[in-house]
Amino acid sequence: MLQKREHCLLALIMAGGTVLCWLVFLCCSSDHPSVSVKLQSKQAKLMEPVEGPSEYDEGLTWRQVHHQVVVNHRLQSKQAKLMEPVRNDVLTITPWLAPIVWEGTFDPQVIDEAFRSLNLTIATTVFAVGKYTRFLRDFLESAEKHFMTAIEVHIHREAHYIFCLDVDMKFQGRVGPEALGRLVAAIHPWFYWYPRNQYPYERRNVSTAYVPLDQGDFYYQANIFGGALEDVHRLTKTCREHLEVDKSVGVEAVWQEESHLNWYLVKNKPTKLLSPEYVWDDARGRDAKEIKLVRFSSVIKNKAEVRENP
Repeated sequence: MLQKREHCLLALIMAGGTVLCWLVFLCCSSDHPSVSVKLQSKQAKLMEPVEGPSEYDEGLTWRQVHHQVVVNHRLQSKQAKLMEPVRNDVLTITPWLAPIVWEGTFDPQVIDEAFRSLNLTIATTVFAVGKYTRFLRDFLESAEKHFMTAIEVHIHREAHYIFCLDVDMKFQGRVGPEALGRLVAAIHPWFYWYPRNQYPYERRNVSTAYVPLDQGDFYYQANIFGGALEDVHRLTKTCREHLEVDKSVGVEAVWQEESHLNWYLVKNKPTKLLSPEYVWDDARGRDAKEIKLVRFSSVIKNKAEVRENP
């Protein structure tokens, strides 16, 4: 039985249509980093932390809104030491200065205390299509235990942030306000060791999701993404328009909506990245030494059996 409290999720049961959520909210402004399609940047490698000065790309200008961190003076937190990095085995910040969230890179007590005082509202969309409705109960019950438990999640349109989640997933550990940002994307658990020319981007230039071999930072999974309402609105609106353009000429991107999501995030850099902890695949097992905690993961299933169009 799900607990009766304000921590609720909006589950949209759809008979068809696209997986990317389509929301009609505010008009958009450019609050996240975007880059010229002609800019050739060096690939950041998730498993190769940057040591010393780095050759960051020039020309990235944006306004990123951060909340002031205010905590109770009685809160006892561990001191952060400038010369003692908490993780030296993985990349924790991108070349455009967006944090990559890993276990050990944040203090849960401090994060919860800081965000609790802001009285934020988080909206969540969950798409359960066809046979995928069978995963809904486990998803909701695990979310009640682990998803944004420090703040309220409402069935409400007037929210500060929104997350779009796939239903064939299960929360295994904390996913809290450390995941909030203007535009948030999760790094795919199967491709973070790969060079970008081997990412499964759409490589055919007949599709609007086309990404050249020498472009891209990380490959993101569409099982979880989110951010501020206007930023997610901009993303989903652009992807929907591109899907319609492709459909009009008889083209479907190699990984459908996920291909369009990745195209968008190549051009419009996320302001916060979630490590593969936040979008793990149970089929990968638990032997990856860099994964200290699995937080949100794809359940093992017969994909051919549950998909209407395998």
